[in-house]
Amino acid sequence: MGEHAAWTRARLGRCGPSLDLLTARFDKHVYAPHAHEEFTVGVCVSGSEVIDYRGGHIRTGPGSIVVLAPGEVHTGGPGNATDGYAYRALYADPSLLTEGITPAGGVPHFREPLIDDPELAAAILRTHTELGTCPDPLEAESRLPWLLTALARRHSTTPSTPSVSDLVPGADQVATVVRDRLADELLDPPSLADLARDLGLSRYQLLRAFRTTMGLPPYAWLAQYRVTRARRLLDTGLRPAEVASLVGFADQAHLTRWFRRVLGVTPAAYRNSVQDVRH
Repeated sequence: MGEHAAWTRARLGRCGPSLDLLTARFDKHVYAPHAHEEFTVGVCVSGSEVIDYRGGHIRTGPGSIVVLAPGEVHTGGPGNATDGYAYRALYADPSLLTEGITPAGGVPHFREPLIDDPELAAAILRTHTELGTCPDPLEAESRLPWLLTALARRHSTTPSTPSVSDLVPGADQVATVVRDRLADELLDPPSLADLARDLGLSRYQLLRAFRTTMGLPPYAWLAQYRVTRARRLLDTGLRPAEVASLVGFADQAHLTRWFRRVLGVTPAAYRNSVQDVRH
């Protein structure tokens, strides 16, 4: 396969801050000592990497999560002479890890940088892969703060206060307001941070209220709503490429991905079947 590294920049909500995603595979590459301003959260995909960090050595394996703190100098290189190493990483501002753990914020501390949590590792990889393919702002804002809060809650030593963070008075009403705004602005949905501020909540509280009430996160609800709208337009004979932009999907591939998830067929196959029945 050769050595390669690819960067994707995802935006957290409309006009929100950005977050970088890295997909990398190396056979022999060794990083020079360096540090990042953000938390580095990586998941090993294959092979093994040895990372020098805080005076010790971390050896990764497939499925392991590595969390490196902002400002901490580290290096990385192959764990052996034959396998190389592949991983996916995201670079998160510390605030993204604090939204659901302490009311006053604070930077989480991870005593152990190497974390064994298969469920969370799989969720990070799935989110990284899908955002790398289509970095939709609402999807990024719905998924990444939620995952990073879970990481901090489960594995950092920062005191967690779930009873405060999770308390959302009138959660059903909050979810209804957010749902209606997303439906009204499906072509350019508002950021969750702005909606939360308008409602006097944290973004994490808004996400929890919506997921609890609707049974799925905001981006998934909006995607299904867009599919419903797309289906009606396909019924009129419009082509999938035309419909995608009319309901707010980035392109036809984005529409197809969600149409298949919701209805089990591609938009083109659905349109053709509808036309066949008519004729």
